[in-house]
Amino acid sequence: MSGLPNRKLRNAGIAGALGLGAALALAPEALPQERRSGFEFMSRESQVLQQDDTSNPGMLWVAEGEALWSARTGASGRTCADCHGDAAVSMKGVAARYPVYFAEQSRPIDLQGRINICREVNQNATPLPYESRELLALAAFIGKQSRGMPITAGDDQRLEPFRALGQELYERRQGQLNFSCANCHDDHWGRKLASSVIPQSHPTGYPLYRLEWQSVGSLQRRFRNCMVGVRAEPYPFGSPEYVNLELFLMTRARGMPLETPAIRP
Repeated sequence: MSGLPNRKLRNAGIAGALGLGAALALAPEALPQERRSGFEFMSRESQVLQQDDTSNPGMLWVAEGEALWSARTGASGRTCADCHGDAAVSMKGVAARYPVYFAEQSRPIDLQGRINICREVNQNATPLPYESRELLALAAFIGKQSRGMPITAGDDQRLEPFRALGQELYERRQGQLNFSCANCHDDHWGRKLASSVIPQSHPTGYPLYRLEWQSVGSLQRRFRNCMVGVRAEPYPFGSPEYVNLELFLMTRARGMPLETPAIRP
């Protein structure tokens, strides 16, 4: 009897892999000229929800981020606005170019990492935990200032080795189901996995409000969901692996408009 749960788990894994393989069969390849935002794969109702700021629940986080932008914090008692002024001016285009190379750490950092560096260095404040409401709110508020602007990430040559690492991770098969990100999002986009349409993995709307989560979440949260889904060991939030993967995806999405805060199923 002690081995029965393990046998059930193994059988479930085999059945899941076979079912996933069947669902992904005979699908088109993602061509560069066919790049499509996840917005295009949503229902009309969800598209309308994203486009209407009075209905988009992600705007609640944006409003909180705006309040935090002007809130005094840390030992310095300084606000974000004390250094950066009007976010509508100073933050325009900023989110569209992240992750960026951060010379002090000799590696790329994402927008959430940059926010926490500012808190530590300029405000003498404790870094905000990844996926905390406050950090997501600030990232969503900053991201909204670039909404509609083309993504420009990856134009610094110092980022190239890290972009390549992100691409390797994207194409690496892993987990008990032995799937890579590319198996789903490149090879089988537009097909359905269970009841959900598989998008092309362009990170045009993060942080975004996911109906499944009933909250705003980061791209790293989505990475973790996918890794757990293929039964792989996820990386910690803020890990270099996630930042490299984000860099690869943002570089691949160059020229596509930012949608923050987007809605997704």
